[in-house]
Amino acid sequence: MTAAVEINDVSFTWRGRTSFSLAIPNLSVTAGEKLFLLGESGSGKSTLLSLICGINTPDRGMISIDGVSLSDLRPAARDKFRAEHIGVIFQMFNLLPYASPLENILLPLSFAPARRAQVAAPKDEAMRLATALGLPEELVTQANTTELSIGQQQRVAAARALIGKPKLIIADEPTSSLDASTQEAFIKLLMAQTEDAGATLIMVSHDQRLSAQFDRSLDLAHVSRITRGTS
Repeated sequence: MTAAVEINDVSFTWRGRTSFSLAIPNLSVTAGEKLFLLGESGSGKSTLLSLICGINTPDRGMISIDGVSLSDLRPAARDKFRAEHIGVIFQMFNLLPYASPLENILLPLSFAPARRAQVAAPKDEAMRLATALGLPEELVTQANTTELSIGQQQRVAAARALIGKPKLIIADEPTSSLDASTQEAFIKLLMAQTEDAGATLIMVSHDQRLSAQFDRSLDLAHVSRITRGTS
């Protein structure tokens, strides 16, 4: 089956007064798979996601997304590739605070022409995603983001990641601020919309209880090695 993400012999080091190195011998994620990565604080999960997204590049090894090696792309080309092919749900959501939820959802289409081409009527698609994720229409069109609850902001962030049907959805601890019942409801909604978009989902969390809802669950400690030192 086609691999959405392929990682081979990758190592990366944050250098400074305290160095941090992450090594991943091999990790493959099949297209359409929903993968749960369990990672405690300090396990390297944010570093791994930054490498998969092409924000950082490995010191050694290869990371490919949908058959494209990120190391072969220049920085500007990697940024463009990420915008077109990867939807990210950040842990802190990273929404524009005084824009409306609708404006936040539509934002990726301004930077990703290929995703924009997937959407015949952007506002209608944004509203469809928002409604599917449990956001009332009047809230999406009238409120600014600062007026939303944490759970509502989370749904806006998910709709923003999904619009334009990117092939890969990355979710970084998206449920960390929610109670258990709301977490489960959100994951079910996210999975339904990911399936509708035909996308691959990689979610990182420290909450092992969520893993049962995914196709596959891996402990990051079992697929990576971390070393720390001082300079």
